[in-house]
Amino acid sequence: MSIIEQAANSVVVASASKPSATEVVDALLQAEKDARKNNFSDSFDRLIGNWRLCFITGTKKTRAKAGIVLGAGRYIPQFVKIELSYSTASVEIEEQNFEAGQIENRVTIGALKLVVSGPAKFLHKKNILAFDFTRITVQLLGVTLFSGYIRSGEAKSQQFYHESVSKQAFFAYFFITDKAIAARGRGGGLAIWGR
Repeated sequence: MSIIEQAANSVVVASASKPSATEVVDALLQAEKDARKNNFSDSFDRLIGNWRLCFITGTKKTRAKAGIVLGAGRYIPQFVKIELSYSTASVEIEEQNFEAGQIENRVTIGALKLVVSGPAKFLHKKNILAFDFTRITVQLLGVTLFSGYIRSGEAKSQQFYHESVSKQAFFAYFFITDKAIAARGRGGGLAIWGR
């Protein structure tokens, strides 16, 4: 099992035995370099399903602002559950050069649950998954406090597939296995999710 998969698995199964943050960051940077060198390419189908966020890094700029709190990288604490879910979507667009999908991000801290969702598209050539959150649901103790569109959500969902990725949030995936995925976000940080 690779260090990236070990890091993901240690969070998913709540193991005390974890690779060090430095080892994980080094493994991520090497995997990203290897993916570029080998023209890594994968499909959206391999991302479909539920993934738990396990490890994150910030950019040098965000680390400078956060100071010692963020460091070079850190595991997500067990009491915070952040899950990412991808599913397919059917979209009719001429000259479609991407796979259409949906994204859902669920954050659970104790009795509070926040869910944001919206459209996604996967561009094969660069393994980029662009997305936008257009709906939000907030629940406390299982009771829905709010559910609805955000930021002109319904209209924005229709425009999303026509917009350039340069205007959208995205993850550039460079590591995809059945147990773990890793990507660099638009802001420059790295992340690992486990299944």
